[in-house]
Amino acid sequence: MIAAGILSDRRVELLNGEIIEMPPEGEPHAYYSRTSAKYLDQLLGDRAEVLQGKPMTSPATQSEPEPDIAVVQPLGREYLRHHPYPENVFWLIEFSNTSLKKDSDPKAKAYAAAGIAEYWIVNLQKMELIMMRDLLDGRYQSEIILTTGTVTPLSFPDVEISVRRLLD
Repeated sequence: MIAAGILSDRRVELLNGEIIEMPPEGEPHAYYSRTSAKYLDQLLGDRAEVLQGKPMTSPATQSEPEPDIAVVQPLGREYLRHHPYPENVFWLIEFSNTSLKKDSDPKAKAYAAAGIAEYWIVNLQKMELIMMRDLLDGRYQSEIILTTGTVTPLSFPDVEISVRRLLD
């Protein structure tokens, strides 16, 4: 439908086989996602590619979401043939100002069902980081809420990420 121009004037993403409207990106959302992507890019260097608002494809869940940040394997020109698949994703981050319900329910379920090992939501209303991990039967088993300290992504146990840096 997008290729045919039917939805060309609308911001949408495919989630669990359904076309979901994406709200306009406000200034806080744009600022935090941009600065966080730069920070992660500096920390990870050439070990990962930090994508902002780009699609990933999950055939198993009939989804092609556009997470605010996707930290993926640096496969270079391979991405000319396909968007990152779940097996290419280290972790995903959504910045939630008005979309917390969507980000914490259908998106979290879709990401977990696709096998994404780690999913973070930055709740811009409360200025907190919500980390979802520990996949079991297509669901995240743990949810940790942080406002300070450092976190270590599952895929990069030697990298410490400042929670304040993501929230400030």
